[in-house]
Amino acid sequence: MATAYDHLLKLLLIGDAGVGKSSLLLRFCDDTYDEHIQSTIGVDFKVKHATVDSKRVKLTVWDTAGQERFRTLTSSYYRGAHAVLLVYDVTRRDTFENLAEWLKEVSSYSPNAGEGVVKLLVGNKSDLLDGEGVEAVTMDEADAWARANGMLFLKASAKNKEGVVECFNEVVSRILSRPDLLANSAPSKPRITLQPQGADQGGGCC
Repeated sequence: MATAYDHLLKLLLIGDAGVGKSSLLLRFCDDTYDEHIQSTIGVDFKVKHATVDSKRVKLTVWDTAGQERFRTLTSSYYRGAHAVLLVYDVTRRDTFENLAEWLKEVSSYSPNAGEGVVKLLVGNKSDLLDGEGVEAVTMDEADAWARANGMLFLKASAKNKEGVVECFNEVVSRILSRPDLLANSAPSKPRITLQPQGADQGGGCC
């Protein structure tokens, strides 16, 4: 039997190739990590059931390709999205600087020039900073950019789990606080079992 839920929500992960979007998807939905995961071709998605703010939610989390050649393919997947997570690699400044272009996509393809979705900036691969990795963007700079563009900033590591669940829960919590977004979330409906043709139904045609 399908798990009942109060809201069906669509979340998108966007950002440059190699920032760890697929790893975030795997960690959140399956609690696994693959050191040698392949780059996404086109789009991929997984389904996750969760309870946030006492609401049961069914999440479809979409992982989009970061390569330019797939950009036109992924544009249609913004349709119906409730939230967008913009992801960059904390050790690669270019992936942070390219966020402005990704934000333009959100503005182009989302309702109300991007205001019709919840947005969250995610600085992924924070585990690299525990070793020899160098932080290419300070937390203050990332936080200032996020606030200037109407979103929060959180760090995460798909490898060691740091902040992953918190990122998705924050996004869902913000969606749940916005009636305009919940109007587009379809709750589950009870399934109707139809009898096979020819079965004795004790009556004529309805």
